[in-house]
Amino acid sequence: MAIATMTTPLPISFFPFLLLIPAFCFTICHANSDVLCIQSEREALLKFKNHIIDPSNRLSSWVEGGDCCKWIGVVCHNSTGHVHQLHLAALSPYEQSAINPSLLELKHLSFLDLSNNNFGSIRIPKFLGMLESLTYLNLSHAQFQGAIPHNLGNLSKLHYLDLGGNDLKPKSLQWVAELSSLQYLDLSYADLHKATDWVQVTFKLPSLLELHLSECGLDNDPSPTSVNSTKSLLVLDLSGNSLSSVPKWIFNLHGLVSIDLSGNSLAGPIPDYFGNISFLEVLDLSFNFLSSSIPNSLYSLNRLHFLGLSDNQLQGTISSAIGNLSSVTHLDLSSNYMLEGRLPTSLEYLCNLKEMDLSYNKIEDGISEILQSLSRCCLDSLESLDMSNNQLSGHLTDQLGQFKNLSYLSLAQNKISGPIPSSIGELSSLKFFDVSKNQLNGTFPLSFGRVESLETLDFGYNLLEGVVSETHFSNLTRLTILAASQNRLRFERNSSWIPPFQCERIELGHWHLGPKFPQWLKFQKKLSYLDISYAGISDVMPSWFLNLPTQFEYLNLSSNQFRGEISYLNVRNFVDLSSNRFIGQLPRVFPTLQFLMFSNNSFSGSLFELLCNSSSRKRMEVLYIDKNLISGDIPDCFNHWQGLELLNLGSNNLTGKIPPSLWHLNLTMLNLRNNTMFGELPSTLQNSPYLIMLDLSENHFSGSVPAWIGDKLSNLVILSLRSNNFDGHIPHKICDLQFLQNLDLAHNNISGVIPKCFNNLSAMATTNKTNNFVLAEYVGSFFLNALLVLKGREDEYGSTLGLVTSMDLSANNLTGEIPKEIGSLIGLLSLNFSRNLLTGNIPDSIGNMELMESLDLSMNRLNGEIPPSFSNLNFLNHFNVSYNNLTGQIPTSTQLQSFDNLSYVGNHLCGPPLTKNCTSKGIPTDVANNGSSSEGNIVNSLYVSIALGFVMGFWGVVAPLFFIRSWRIAYYRKLDHVCGKLYVFWATMSM
Repeated sequence: MAIATMTTPLPISFFPFLLLIPAFCFTICHANSDVLCIQSEREALLKFKNHIIDPSNRLSSWVEGGDCCKWIGVVCHNSTGHVHQLHLAALSPYEQSAINPSLLELKHLSFLDLSNNNFGSIRIPKFLGMLESLTYLNLSHAQFQGAIPHNLGNLSKLHYLDLGGNDLKPKSLQWVAELSSLQYLDLSYADLHKATDWVQVTFKLPSLLELHLSECGLDNDPSPTSVNSTKSLLVLDLSGNSLSSVPKWIFNLHGLVSIDLSGNSLAGPIPDYFGNISFLEVLDLSFNFLSSSIPNSLYSLNRLHFLGLSDNQLQGTISSAIGNLSSVTHLDLSSNYMLEGRLPTSLEYLCNLKEMDLSYNKIEDGISEILQSLSRCCLDSLESLDMSNNQLSGHLTDQLGQFKNLSYLSLAQNKISGPIPSSIGELSSLKFFDVSKNQLNGTFPLSFGRVESLETLDFGYNLLEGVVSETHFSNLTRLTILAASQNRLRFERNSSWIPPFQCERIELGHWHLGPKFPQWLKFQKKLSYLDISYAGISDVMPSWFLNLPTQFEYLNLSSNQFRGEISYLNVRNFVDLSSNRFIGQLPRVFPTLQFLMFSNNSFSGSLFELLCNSSSRKRMEVLYIDKNLISGDIPDCFNHWQGLELLNLGSNNLTGKIPPSLWHLNLTMLNLRNNTMFGELPSTLQNSPYLIMLDLSENHFSGSVPAWIGDKLSNLVILSLRSNNFDGHIPHKICDLQFLQNLDLAHNNISGVIPKCFNNLSAMATTNKTNNFVLAEYVGSFFLNALLVLKGREDEYGSTLGLVTSMDLSANNLTGEIPKEIGSLIGLLSLNFSRNLLTGNIPDSIGNMELMESLDLSMNRLNGEIPPSFSNLNFLNHFNVSYNNLTGQIPTSTQLQSFDNLSYVGNHLCGPPLTKNCTSKGIPTDVANNGSSSEGNIVNSLYVSIALGFVMGFWGVVAPLFFIRSWRIAYYRKLDHVCGKLYVFWATMSM
C-alpha cells in the first residue's frame, strides 16, 4: 500500500492502522518464510546481540548455526532470504546497551525499530545514515542525546522516521530536506529552539503526511512562512511548546485532519480561521490561555471527532450551534471556570458522542434536563460523562438507567439533591461513579449491589442516611475505591461477613461502624488508604490490623475512642490518630512518613526516641503531638529534619529552652503553647524566614520582644507571645510585618507606649482578606489551626483562620494615649487594650473600624467621652469600657445600647442602656446637681458614718463588761496580769 499515491485525505481513524502495518507484515512474513538466512547476515546479528543487554531473554533464539529468519524480531525477504526487518523495541529499557556497526552488513534492511531501549545517553551513531535501504527507522525513547548526524539525510528511501523522546539538540534541520520520500516525522522532545529553519525545511517535504514536534521548545516564527495550500500534510502536532499565537501558515493547510496545539501559551480569542479547515477531525487547543467565548466557526466543523478546549480561560455560554458537531465523539471543555449558563437542548443532535467533559465550569442547569437532551440521540453511544464542579441542581431521575454503555459518570461538587435513583442498578457497564459533595438525601439504594462492573464508588459528603448492609455490596467484586465519608449512614453487617471486593481505598469517615473495630477489614489484602474517623469505635487496635500484608499510604483513625498502646505504625505517608485515648510511649513510625498527627491523646514519655532515633526525620513535613502528656526537654535533634514545615507540640508538659537545632528547619508553623518552657527567644530564630505562625504563649519565656522579628520573620501572619514574662517596649520593627493578621502580646510585663506605626500593618488595614497570599496554601487545610482569644474567650480556628484579624495587648503596663493611627486598621475584627495604664481620650478614628466585632478598653485611665463615631460599629457583639474615667452620654446606636451595665460600670456615663439619665448637656443628672449641696451631702454622710462607727465599736466592747459581772471580773484579772508582766520587764531592763 503506497500512502503517498493517495489523492483523498485519510480519515483520522485510519492512522492507527498505518502503524500496525509493520507488525502485521512481521507476523505474516515470518510465518511464511521457509528460506534460510544469509550466513554473513546471521554473523552480523550475533555481533549485534553481543552488545545488547537482554534481561527478559527475548533473544534466546539467536544462537550460532540457527536460521536467523526464524529468530524473534527478525523478518527475512520471502524470496531472497536477506534480513528485511528488525523489530527490537524495548529489549533493554533499563540496562545500558550499545549498537554494533555490524548492522551495516544488512544491505537489504528496510525496517529498523530500536525504540524504548537504553543506549546510555550516547549520540545517534553516524553509521545508521549508511543503511540506504531503510524505509522505516524508529529510535524513539532510546536515551540518545546531542546532535543528530546529518548523514541521516542520505536515507532517501525513508518513509517513516521517529526520533522522539530523546535528548537531542540539533542546530539545524537542513538534512531533513533530503528525505524526499518521508511521510512520517517525529522529533518530539528534541530541543529545536536553535533550529529556526524547522518550518522552511519540513514544509518542503512533498510527501509528508504527519509531523510531530511536541515539546521542542518552539517559539513564534519570527519570519512567517507562506505554505502552499496544496500541501499533503494531514497530521500536525506542535503541542507542549511556547507558541503565543497560532501560526498563520496553518490556515493554508486546508487538507489537515488533525491539529494539536495543546500545552502552549496561546492567548486571546480562538481564531475563526479554523472553520475553514473543513476536513478537520481532531482539534486540540487545551492547556493554553485562550479567552473570550467559543466562536461559532468551530461549530461548523461537521467532520470533527475530537474537540479539546480544556484548561483555558473561555467564558460565556455554549451556543446552540454545538448541535452542528454531529460527528463529534469526544468533547472536552473542562476547566475553563467561566463557561456558564444553561446547556443548549441541541445536545440532542450529538448522536455519536462517546465522551463529554464539562467539569470545572459554572454551568447552571438541571441535571435531569441535561440527561433528557442526551438521551434523545446518544443513549447507546455515551460512555463517559463528567460534569463535576459546576452549579448543577435538580434531582437525578430513573432516566439515568437508560444509558446502558455508560462506564464513567462524575457529577461531584454540584447542588444536586434528592435520592440516588434505584435505576442506577441498570448501568451494567458502569465502572466509575462519583456524586460526592452534593446535597443528595434519602437512603443508599440496594440496586448498587447489581452493578458488577463498578470499580470506583464515591458518594461522600452528602446527606444520605439510614442503614447500609452487606447486601448493598453483594456483587461488587471489582470494587477498588469506596469513598463515602461525611454521610449519616450506619453499617450493619454480620460479624462473620467477608467482603466480595478487595479495595485499595476505603473512606467511611462519619459512618457509625462501632463500637467494635470492623473485623471485615481483616480480609482487605490490598488496602492502602483507610479513613474510619468519627466512626464511633471504642476499642483497642487489634494486632492483626497492624500486621496486615498491605502497607498503608494513608491512615486516619481520628476522633474515635481507641485506647491502649501502639508500638509501631506501618504507614508510608500519612497518619492521623488524633482525638482518641491512646496511652504509653510514642510509637515507632515508618521512614517515609510525611504527615503525623497524634494530637489530643494521652501519649506520655519524652520526644527523644521519635526525634533522635527515628529514620523518618528526612521526609517528615507535618508533626502534631499537641494536647498529650509528653514531658521533659525538647531534644536538640532537628539537624536532619530538612522537610519539616509544621510543628505543633503545644499543651504538653515540656520544659527547658528552645533547642538551637530547631532553627535549622524551614518551618512554616511552630506551636509550643501551654508548656513550661523558659528562657529568652534565641537569636537563631531569625533563621526561620518562612514562619507564618509562631505561638509561644502560656510558657515562662522572658526578656524583651526582639526587634528582629519584624526584619527576619517578614511572612508572619500569626504572632502569639501571650501569658509569658516578656518585658521592655513593643519594638517598632513589628510594624514592618505586612502580612500580620493576629498579634497577641497580652498578659506580659510590657511597658512603654503603643507604637503609632501600627497603621503600617497592611493586612489589618484592609477589608479584603484574600490578599494575604502567604496563608493561601494552608488556610482551609486541616493541618493549620490556631487558638485565638477573641470576644473574651479562647476558640480554635481552622478553615476560617485566614478571615480572622485581631490585636490583643491587654494585661501589660502600657502607658500613654491610644494612638489615633489605630483607626487605620479597618480590617480588625477584635481589639483588646484592657488592663493597662493608658490615659487620654479614646480616639474618634476607632469609629472607622466598622467591621469590629469585639472591642475591650476596660481597666485603664481613659477620660473624656465615648466618641460619637462609635455609633458606626454595627457589628459589635463584645464591648467593654468599664473602670475608666469616662464621662458623658453613651452614643446612640443599635449596638451600644444592646450591652448591659457591666460594659460601662466604673465611669461617669449616662443614657441608655444605663438607668442614669443625662441632662441636655449630656451630663449625668447626679453630677449636674448643685456642687456645694452635693459636697455638703458627702461631708454630712462622712460625719454620720464616723459617729455610727464609734458608737458601734464602743458599745460592742463596753456593754458586755457593764452588764455581765463574770466578764467584768475576768477582764480586770487579765488586765492586772498583763500590767504585772510589763512592770517586771521594765524593772529588769533598768538594772
